[in-house]
Amino acid sequence: MVLGDTVNIGDVSYTLKTPKNPELVPRNYISDSLAQSVVQHLRWIMQKDLLGQDVFLIGPPGPLRRTIAMQYLELTRREVEYISLSRDTTETDLKQRREIRAGTAFYIDQCAVRAATEGRILVLEGLEKAERNVLPVLNNLLENREMQLEDGRFLMSAERYDKLLQDHTKAELDAWKIVRVSENFRVIALGLPVPRYSGNPLDPPLRSRFQARDIYFLPFKDQLKLLYSVGSNVPAERLSQLLSFATTLCSQESSTLGLPDFPLDSLPAAVQILDSFPMMSIKQAIQWLYPYTILLGHEGKMAVEGVLKRFELQDSESSLLPKEIVRVERVCENHVSQACVTIRVGGKEVVIKVPAGTRPLHEPCASDHFIPTLSHKQLLAEMIQSHMVKDMCIVGGKGCGKTVIAKNFADALGYNIEPIMLYQDMTARDLLQQRYTLPNGDTAWRSSALVNAALEGKLVLLDGIHRVNAGTLAVLQRLIHDRELSLYDGSRLLREDRYMCLKEELQMSDEQLQKRSIFPIHPSFRIIALAEPPVIGSTTQQWLGPEFLTMFFFHYMKPLVKSEEIQVVKEMVPNIPQEALNKLLSFTHKLRETQDPTAQSLASSLSTRQLLRIARRLSQYPNENLHSAVTKACLSRFLPSLARSALEKNLADTAIEINTDDNLEPDPINFKCEVESGSLQIGAVRAPIFNAHEKMKVPDVLFYNNVQHMIVMEDMLKDFLLGEHLLLVGNQGVGKNKIVDRFLHLLNRPREYIQLHRDTTVQSLTLQPSVKDGLIVYEDSPLVKAVKLGHVLVVDEADKAPTNVTCVLKTLVENGEMILADGRRIVANSTNVNGRENVIVIHPDFRMIVLANRPGFPFLGNDFFGTLGDIFSCHAVDNPKPHSELEMLKQYGPNVPEPILQKLVAAFGELRSLADQGIINYPYSTREVVNIVKHLQKFPSEGLSNVVRNVFDFDSYNNDMREILINTLHKYGIPIGAKPTNVQLAKELPLPDQTFMGYWTIGQARNGMQKLLCPAETHHIDIKGPVPINIQEYPIERHEGRALSFTEECASWKLPLDETNLICDIAVSHENEKNTLYVAACNPVSLYFMDMTGKNVFFVDFFDIFPRMASGVWQPFVTVAPLGSPLKSQVILHEEQSNVILLLDTTGRVLRRLILPLEEVTSKKSSWWSKEEGETYKMCKEFSHKNWLVFYKEKGNSLTVLDVLEGLTHTIVLPINLRAAFLVAEDKWLLVESKTNQKYLLTKPAHIESDNSGVCQLYVLKEELPSTGFGVIQEMEFSLPHKISSDQLSAENLSSAVGQKIASPNRILSDESSYATIIVGFPDLMSPSEVYSWKRPSSLHKQSSTDLAFYGGKKRTGTPRQSNCVTLIDTNQVVRILPPGEVPLKDIYSKGVTPPETAGYIEVTDLQSKKLRYIPIPSPSSLSPYTTWLSAISDTDALLAEWNKSGIVTVDMGGCVRLWETGLERLQQSLLEWRNMMGQDGDQHMQITINRDSGEDVSSPKHGKEDPDNKPHVGGNTWAGGTGGRDTAGLGGKGGPYRLDAGHTVYQVSQAEKDAVPEEVKRAAREMGQRAFQQRLKEIQMSEYDAATYERFSGAVRRQVHSLRVILDNLQAKGKERQWLRHQATGELDDAKIIDGLTGEKAIYKRRGDLEPQLGSPQEKPKRLRLVVDVSGSMYRFNGVDGRLERSMEAVCMVMEAFENYEEKFKYDIAGHSGDGYNIGLVPMNKVPKDNKQRLEILKTMHAHAQFCMSGDHTLEGTEHAIKEIVKEEADEYFVIVLSDANLSRYGIHPTKFAQILTSNPQVNAFAIFIGSLGDQATRLQRTLPAGRSFIAMDTKDIPQILQQIFTSTMLSSV
Repeated sequence: MVLGDTVNIGDVSYTLKTPKNPELVPRNYISDSLAQSVVQHLRWIMQKDLLGQDVFLIGPPGPLRRTIAMQYLELTRREVEYISLSRDTTETDLKQRREIRAGTAFYIDQCAVRAATEGRILVLEGLEKAERNVLPVLNNLLENREMQLEDGRFLMSAERYDKLLQDHTKAELDAWKIVRVSENFRVIALGLPVPRYSGNPLDPPLRSRFQARDIYFLPFKDQLKLLYSVGSNVPAERLSQLLSFATTLCSQESSTLGLPDFPLDSLPAAVQILDSFPMMSIKQAIQWLYPYTILLGHEGKMAVEGVLKRFELQDSESSLLPKEIVRVERVCENHVSQACVTIRVGGKEVVIKVPAGTRPLHEPCASDHFIPTLSHKQLLAEMIQSHMVKDMCIVGGKGCGKTVIAKNFADALGYNIEPIMLYQDMTARDLLQQRYTLPNGDTAWRSSALVNAALEGKLVLLDGIHRVNAGTLAVLQRLIHDRELSLYDGSRLLREDRYMCLKEELQMSDEQLQKRSIFPIHPSFRIIALAEPPVIGSTTQQWLGPEFLTMFFFHYMKPLVKSEEIQVVKEMVPNIPQEALNKLLSFTHKLRETQDPTAQSLASSLSTRQLLRIARRLSQYPNENLHSAVTKACLSRFLPSLARSALEKNLADTAIEINTDDNLEPDPINFKCEVESGSLQIGAVRAPIFNAHEKMKVPDVLFYNNVQHMIVMEDMLKDFLLGEHLLLVGNQGVGKNKIVDRFLHLLNRPREYIQLHRDTTVQSLTLQPSVKDGLIVYEDSPLVKAVKLGHVLVVDEADKAPTNVTCVLKTLVENGEMILADGRRIVANSTNVNGRENVIVIHPDFRMIVLANRPGFPFLGNDFFGTLGDIFSCHAVDNPKPHSELEMLKQYGPNVPEPILQKLVAAFGELRSLADQGIINYPYSTREVVNIVKHLQKFPSEGLSNVVRNVFDFDSYNNDMREILINTLHKYGIPIGAKPTNVQLAKELPLPDQTFMGYWTIGQARNGMQKLLCPAETHHIDIKGPVPINIQEYPIERHEGRALSFTEECASWKLPLDETNLICDIAVSHENEKNTLYVAACNPVSLYFMDMTGKNVFFVDFFDIFPRMASGVWQPFVTVAPLGSPLKSQVILHEEQSNVILLLDTTGRVLRRLILPLEEVTSKKSSWWSKEEGETYKMCKEFSHKNWLVFYKEKGNSLTVLDVLEGLTHTIVLPINLRAAFLVAEDKWLLVESKTNQKYLLTKPAHIESDNSGVCQLYVLKEELPSTGFGVIQEMEFSLPHKISSDQLSAENLSSAVGQKIASPNRILSDESSYATIIVGFPDLMSPSEVYSWKRPSSLHKQSSTDLAFYGGKKRTGTPRQSNCVTLIDTNQVVRILPPGEVPLKDIYSKGVTPPETAGYIEVTDLQSKKLRYIPIPSPSSLSPYTTWLSAISDTDALLAEWNKSGIVTVDMGGCVRLWETGLERLQQSLLEWRNMMGQDGDQHMQITINRDSGEDVSSPKHGKEDPDNKPHVGGNTWAGGTGGRDTAGLGGKGGPYRLDAGHTVYQVSQAEKDAVPEEVKRAAREMGQRAFQQRLKEIQMSEYDAATYERFSGAVRRQVHSLRVILDNLQAKGKERQWLRHQATGELDDAKIIDGLTGEKAIYKRRGDLEPQLGSPQEKPKRLRLVVDVSGSMYRFNGVDGRLERSMEAVCMVMEAFENYEEKFKYDIAGHSGDGYNIGLVPMNKVPKDNKQRLEILKTMHAHAQFCMSGDHTLEGTEHAIKEIVKEEADEYFVIVLSDANLSRYGIHPTKFAQILTSNPQVNAFAIFIGSLGDQATRLQRTLPAGRSFIAMDTKDIPQILQQIFTSTMLSSV
């Protein structure tokens, strides 16, 4: 071409010049026929070019603008300097960059300078991507064509330079370093319009320097013409419909709907495919270009479907999808490797040609790890179709097999794969080229894997493209669209045809072109991007934007359908148990198909990959439990409570049960962990021991074996042997590191350890660069070492590093590939190595064990499990179970007393469960307990309550938390906060002196008879039954009694007793160290029993056997007698009026009725419950532990002995009428005659059966007074004993009681007139027995005259049935319970002290120390309304039984069980232990303390002066808001009136000094505090009464509000966390820029700073919450029953208080529903109450509305309305919480209808809280409602708790 040729476009002409560097001129951009619109654009550019102006081509994303610019340059034969701007572009990339050559730094001109000096055209693409303030560097160059360079040169515009040349020589100008800017230099900028697309807006000064031209998509007709030319086989009208559809989606209207632009530029490619497959569905092709199903929300999908219908693009019957690839054959045409692929579509086979790789081809689907399912075959066929024309992106959830498909695709076409793992902070340099130093210290550029793959024609897998910043990916646009690339070192990659064209034109060889740094891109090169589906509606994860759509074809990889997934799993794992597999998959698919976000998130952790892992494990260990496998995969231990309940519910629905024996701990004896003969055995698993070369790297750690950790290790070993990498997740301090180290120690495996943290980067994970002698040297990180040497890599604190960093581990674990920063790569199998240098082969023994804390609050780490959980085998490590923990602590503290360890374990166990429920935030762990125990072991004299403060002082300033902690610790008897002086034992009163009462002689009756013989007959008993009976189990909360002070009471707990029920008898059975308590209740008749050390109480209801009392006529009374061995755990119940005898077997859970052949006479009575004055049958149970009992009828004349073991009864007929019988020994019984109280002694032969005469002898007992000496016989009244011991006092006890040394048989008894009576010699000696007694001042139970019938009704008849008296033989005590009226209160309580409300007093008569003690029993929490019945049972509100040798147990009528120690020796021992637990008294002065008192006296308090400057003031008695001073309001001083925080650090005055403040100053301080409170009320115009009312609601939820606010604060802080800002001029050295630092660049530092939000990223919207409360009439009506209205008001109060001041994050409103309507506004959206008064108003409104509204229920409508309304306003997330007491069935509403409404809009998280209604309705309801969405608050106290749960597990998890 000769100089002077011109190009004309229309009327504009341009004279061509010959290019200096012809290889820089674009080629092959101009097609034969240019569309008219393009020609117009070109003409305009030419005009501007002639004017010397710079142009800016603006328009929608796509290659069109760049193509037009290149076409223009090709037309005018101009050289091009192209730079794609990204957020990493700095000014050095535009102006000059330093490189080191031979030890000296040189400046090398970059594109802008080169273009300016050489007269080229600078094409800047992506101006909106560059960070602000980078481009202004060009401002002066654009305007005046001037620029000052770093190396001192100055660019000057052509005119000025030429002017200067007239005056000066060129040499002078060169000396001045002035360089001429060519007059041909122009800039063409390409950009997107920013408000519409995301990016940085143009800087105004920059914008003004450009001339703009809008380059919109090609006009319809041009585009259509283009499509016709490509798709000649496709019917023309289909093409125009397709184009119309596409253009519609690019219209203004569709962008207002929020639909991204349709990528019009990719249409020709799609039509090309349709051209080869005219029968194919067009809708499918549209899906590839524009995957609207995964891209858009529901509305968007509907809109697109509408347009498809409109243009008749919905699939017709005839359109088909490709089925599968039939075969692949290689074709070679002129050195281009291609393959002919035959694809079956419908019935036809179509052959197409596609690029192929350089390796030999495989049969498709032939790889060993690939199971071809139908959908996979189809996907592969579709991928081949796309591959024909364009790069593609496979979108699919994690673990669904994207990588596998891509690999298989590559194998089929003979491609080598180049996997590139993308991470979030990846820069453009990481993608293309990185700097490194040559051995001589020169800097050079190393091409990245991507560039090498492009040159070699590989298939690149860009894994995780959704993670990368869109601005970084922009660098690839030109590579993808045009297959051209300009690199940092100046080399250019060209598409092959352009390269060939250039080569021909210039007649150059490849070597020559390479010298000029021009390389061809291999024609086979292709990119497959892998991504996870965009999250619809989320601001951050919506990565699939309009720009991205133009780059790829998209294939959505659906999760497998169930049948296919079963096929995959079965073929991969052939011997998996079939039933387990089916259950597992139906469960997984059930989760995947739901709309519920919770279930969706669970499903994501059960990907195909995870299922395969479970399958492998099950096939290896077939008897393992599926339930635990699933919970392990989902890590259910650490899920929020809602998700966990959803998981459990779904598991139960799919019949995946918990294995019952899983929960029991295996026996430590048979669970062993040992190393023998070179193999290790843990539990049932064996593994060979590793032979380590590097012994010093094998960890060795102090580890105490305990069962639970062994189980974890066994589990780990199973997975380890299956070849898995492990992930251990747990709270802090549960021993994750210990377990891992111990595990590796046992396996003898060397470990490499790496700890991650906030600043871990991808580079620092793999290599550490450093500079030695000017050279960059890379040190291998532990990761690389472990890979090389086959060690185990332990990655600790994995959740602390940003997840984008840890993602790099995925390629390593998954594909066994990873590229290091220095260009080396790690590969898995050595076959791929074949002589490539820089390759590290993964050692076969390499394993990774990752440790992380659990996700969520309070750790607030990054969710490592969420992003990478499914490539590891996960194990949740929990604190050891109590038993294991106790064993372990014993090893840490061998000398610490075991009770202390047990208390610690129990208390910490409870704290952990509180942490799991979210009531407290900090999860207390084993580490803390171990530290306490170590301390106690070393300093045994320190008290436990002091040592536990080492852990709990962290919480001492958080009042709510402290309260919970102290309550919990007290509950388990850790006396934190108690003083050693707090001993509050009962006051001792002296016992009156003993009196000698006379003799009991066994002798003649009045009529001279010596003894009477009584005949006996034997019968078999009749047994009805056995009937199975239901035994329910309830947990109990045991409270240790000696928390704050030491009393006789040592523990208490409450039985789950019904309010109307009455307790009528208690008994304790003592079986080999185990005490079991039995409590009988009689309305309805029922029995409670429990092991007295256990955690559960069992309850048996006999309602069916005894009908409920009919109108109070029949009041049953049941006594209970536990039997002994061999019938232990069996118990006899006896009903005294109907004489029903039941035998209950508590272990076998069956009931038998024993029918005694008693008097048949009774049957004459009409029916047994209508007796007028009932007869009473009694049971004597003294010897029930020997399995025999005695029954008699009051006023009857026979005794029946029941031998339970033999099943026999012996009836003894007596000549007297009985009042009572006492079994004083097995063969001697004391009987009392009914009218006279005359006593008799009945002796019976030891074995009745043997002596056939079967005769018993009855002796009369005479009670004689001591002789008065005058022969006067005093008449004496016989008293009825209350209790006679059935055993004798030991000789020493007897001696000390009677006061003389004596050894003799004896009995101790108690009756109403004496405290205690000892009968010496009775019953074994026939001689007269001496009677010693301690008389009462006045007899018990003497009815006073006031008891007469002026209360109406009959006078109370008879004495109560229970005498409440026991004798403790071992401690020499008689113990009974007395009503307060019988107790000398004046002696116990000092004057002026009112005695407390009690259930009665325990009277302890101690014959050892001759003292009396009265211990008050606290009054019961509730009393049955049946008062007459109560008084018939007992005259006190509590019953008594012996607990052990030195203590008693009482049960009060409210069901509260208390254990008391009464024996003095036992009490002394306990007191000693208690004092030891308290430790030494803290008040003793230690030696070197110097106590400095400030020595100033305290004047009266005042507010103090306000300091205008608000400086911190410490002390000095002047300023308000100071700290540590005296008398002024402030924090931490002494004597100040109230706390005033002016925001300074607090200086505390010591507590002792605070205590020393005199009383009147304290009083003044209180008054001033009071005044300030009233002042505050006055400010908000609230009365004190109102304040108190409000406090009632607010106080009840204070704790929840507090913990919610703590979480909110933390989340806000987390949201504000700073990021690394790169390219800074100061800060810390950025490793990635070390070389730039060597060359002398400035911006090589990074520092933490607040990240500017990405431009164009949408504003963070608040979350919307709507609370819908029930204010219907029923709420008011039932409020009295369970306080439901008040609880709802508390819940509302909680919401209002918790979200106060967080309005920008959470917007809430509260509506009510009642019979009046379904939308009663309580708190409107924008009028949130500001202070307590306004909040109280709202609560009052609720209350009033409920009181006065119509009846009816609008729960459904209210919910529906709320869900519809809430989405009208844009927000980040939507929550609707409905509170209702709706009895749905009463209003005829089907629960499924409600379930439908709750889940009607997947965007809205709707929750329902039902206030527990009648019966089991609530639970039935919960079964039908979706899991995790509905809560039943049986106890209304739970409502605030449930709300808190909802907030923490959903709203806050995603902030």
